Amino acid sequence: MKHDHFVVQSPSAPAKQLLLLFHGVGDNPVAMGQIGSWFAPLFPESLIVSIGGVEPCGPTGRQWFSVQGVTEENRQQRIDAIMPTFIETVRFWQKESGVGPQATALIGFSQGSIMALESTKAAPGLASRIIAFNGRFATLPTKASTATTVHLIHGGEDSVIDLAYAVSAQEALMQAGGDVTLDIVDELGHAIDDRSMQFALDHLRFTVPKHYFDEALSGSKPQDDDIIELM
Repeated sequence: MKHDHFVVQSPSAPAKQLLLLFHGVGDNPVAMGQIGSWFAPLFPESLIVSIGGVEPCGPTGRQWFSVQGVTEENRQQRIDAIMPTFIETVRFWQKESGVGPQATALIGFSQGSIMALESTKAAPGLASRIIAFNGRFATLPTKASTATTVHLIHGGEDSVIDLAYAVSAQEALMQAGGDVTLDIVDELGHAIDDRSMQFALDHLRFTVPKHYFDEALSGSKPQDDDIIELM
């Protein structure tokens, strides 16, 4: 399928993990690719691709949906309208790389995080990990699966997407039986800094997904193709 993208890293051997990055409104995949460069040294066997939104926004930017006139009432409708394309894009790169959902991570900032988080409602199990920098749900989930581990990372002083949305997301996912962490970056606004990145890198490397424990309790063996082998 044709879409705007930037390949941050393509391993010489078949990829073992797939990391897809999604930017915010008015940004572009090349700029968001700089975030991907933080992951590359630690995941040398990963295909890392920064994906552009479907619509132009500004002179060089893109977006998944327009924020002009967006409200709490119409945000979900706008997301639902474009979500099939978002899901199709993720599945395209999974097929292209030969990497399944169990070894796929979706990494978003702002609107990119919104799309990644909302995909857990529209297509459960689409990816094993979600890294959501300064994002939110359009409407809070009432169901959740431990097949996807959600890592919320949010600036404590974010004036664009208030920290309260991340707190509410964590509470809703926990209540629904999901697998979620929340890290608050003190004195940070609507941005990603080195502290945010360290949280993200540490979670991908060291946080054991809850489904591993569920599988252990049930007597089954954890999948060895998860985003990073821990067991």
